[in-house]
Amino acid sequence: MSRIFPSKFLTNFFLNRQKFIILLLPLVIFFSSIQSAQAHAYSASFTTINLLKSKIIMTFALDEVSVIELTHGDVNQNGMLDSDEFEAIKNKIETTIKENVGVKIDGEHKDWSKLLEMNLNRKGDATQLVLKVEYPPLTPSQSISLTDNLYQDDIITNYVNLLKVNYGKQNSTSALSGKDRTWSMILSESEYAGLKSDDTGVQTGENKQARTTSDTTKQQEAKTPQTSSPSGWITFLKLGMTHILEGYDHLLFLLALLIARQSFKQFVKVITAFTIAHSLTLTLTVLGIISVPASIVEPAIALSICYVAIENIFRKSVSHRWALTFIFGLIHGMGFADLLTEMKIPKGELAIDLASFNIGIEIIQLIIVVILLPLLTLLHRSNISRKAVISVSTIAFVLGSFWLIERIVA
Repeated sequence: MSRIFPSKFLTNFFLNRQKFIILLLPLVIFFSSIQSAQAHAYSASFTTINLLKSKIIMTFALDEVSVIELTHGDVNQNGMLDSDEFEAIKNKIETTIKENVGVKIDGEHKDWSKLLEMNLNRKGDATQLVLKVEYPPLTPSQSISLTDNLYQDDIITNYVNLLKVNYGKQNSTSALSGKDRTWSMILSESEYAGLKSDDTGVQTGENKQARTTSDTTKQQEAKTPQTSSPSGWITFLKLGMTHILEGYDHLLFLLALLIARQSFKQFVKVITAFTIAHSLTLTLTVLGIISVPASIVEPAIALSICYVAIENIFRKSVSHRWALTFIFGLIHGMGFADLLTEMKIPKGELAIDLASFNIGIEIIQLIIVVILLPLLTLLHRSNISRKAVISVSTIAFVLGSFWLIERIVA
């Protein structure tokens, strides 16, 4: 009995144009959406607010690609801001941030009292604009809020502002993204009494979630601006959900894993292995127990897509895929951790924020699996099952190879 090699499958399938076009149409749309978002699908800023008795100091850090997008300052198109280019856009980016990142005290908008610092912290691909400003101080029982409207009308860029607030020996963290772009809190008299007089020796100490407008007395609510300030764990849950939805390489890897013909038991093993593995390295990376450079992690993620795709093409049946999935899942987990490691979440809130972020990832992953499994079951009952697996895996291999080369060169 002669064996039909994958190359012959591909040749026969390409000749049958109607089936090929019908099958690949949704994949072409998916590929197009990836390419349109590849320029800068994810933008992140990191804001630290130090509440002191004498003043409020805000440090705002924004990735270099976002600065280029917002100012069109990369004149020579080399993907970075040279010193002359940065000098040319300083006023524009300062104005842009001032207009979109606003602080209110008791509902009244406050302008910066002083611009303390604005420079580019050059770290290769991780280069950031760092802006440090000073605001007038709070008085006891006053409310303070921060609203970030950067990329508010951009339907492509998924923007998040990872916020950390220091007040005395306490901290509060939040992730501002999507429609939840406002954080607010009120300092009680005891919390105000614990504030440092200046920024010398500001400590983090034990962390407690700041009381928001919903936790205050009716008298305080009356003078507090009506803002939206979701609980910190909710913002990190949403962040985890959006993070995996914008992680096209992670989604493509998941699709490549599942599209091969497998039993339900095999599917369960694969998903469980991937979940345990990426949760493990996500946690260890954020805790600082392990640290693998992005220059290694990102190409390895692309390589995992290529490997699984090749296995799908040249093997009609896969066994023990859960073991392979576990190994690659460890790599993907380190990729999931990129945002949280930059934020340096206080220890007192790390457990809840990390758990919420990971649960957000799992929710989306579970939804994808629930949608895919019935469709894949129907696919594998059809006479184009093997051809579909090879075609989808071929596209996955091409995309994975592109990302691999791009990430190695970069």
